[in-house]
Amino acid sequence: MKIFSVVTFFDTPTMRLLNSSTVVAIAGGLRLNIAFLLAGLGMRIPEYCAFALIIYATYTLDRALDCREDAINKCELIGANGNIGIFACAVAFLIGTIILLQDGIFLAPFFPFIIGYIYTHGIKVGPYTLRLKGGAGVKNAIIGLTWGGTIALIVSHWCNAVTTVLIIFLFYGIKLFITSCINDFKDVRGDLAAGIRTLPATLGEELTKKVLILMHVSLHGVMVYAVFVHLIADERVILVYSFVVNLVFLILYSSSFEQSSHLIFRRMRWFVIYWESAISLLLRAGLAA
Repeated sequence: MKIFSVVTFFDTPTMRLLNSSTVVAIAGGLRLNIAFLLAGLGMRIPEYCAFALIIYATYTLDRALDCREDAINKCELIGANGNIGIFACAVAFLIGTIILLQDGIFLAPFFPFIIGYIYTHGIKVGPYTLRLKGGAGVKNAIIGLTWGGTIALIVSHWCNAVTTVLIIFLFYGIKLFITSCINDFKDVRGDLAAGIRTLPATLGEELTKKVLILMHVSLHGVMVYAVFVHLIADERVILVYSFVVNLVFLILYSSSFEQSSHLIFRRMRWFVIYWESAISLLLRAGLAA
């Protein structure tokens, strides 16, 4: 009976809300680890944890607040206690910010919220307001700019090579643009209901995949060039894994996989996107041993 009660407690909408961004946050922390490797920097675990906490706070806050598309795309969170979610976000953000402030990094913790505000409310120039929300691919570009920019800001604190920092920003900016588009394949109905015109909703699935494949191949071509001219460290295991796994995934994936009776198809997107960094780091460590 006690075991059943514990399982029931962790399967409530509120607990699902609190855990909804955990994997995303861990993946973000590992991406920062890889960014440090590409910049030739030593490991800094507290900073990786701080970045993961800020990602957790940002995404969980978005889900804790009323969100029109989430009522359709994430119906399992309906009924969750938003106040508890907001409190968890505040604690996570405060801890992450304190860690970065101790390093003298002041802008990075607040950068996602600044970009998020501009995205939601637009940019006002005199009597005119330029609204970003709703344009085709704009949400995806904002995600790439937000997290690619935050990673670059943190790396730049220890790396003085501007070109290296820009390449790392480009790498994660485009990668996160691509992964956010892939996530949008399954959320077309909710995004359209909220007036958000994602690329899959605008171009259709097949054409969007072709655009993403072109971006993916071009990006890794730039990364290969950057390695050869010594603008970034030679992390070939990580870059080759990123190229091969994501290319194969983009070719094979379909939104119909999300409703498949086979677990391997239902989990393919989740596995490729959120565990790419962990697997590539494990491969790197294994081959170096």
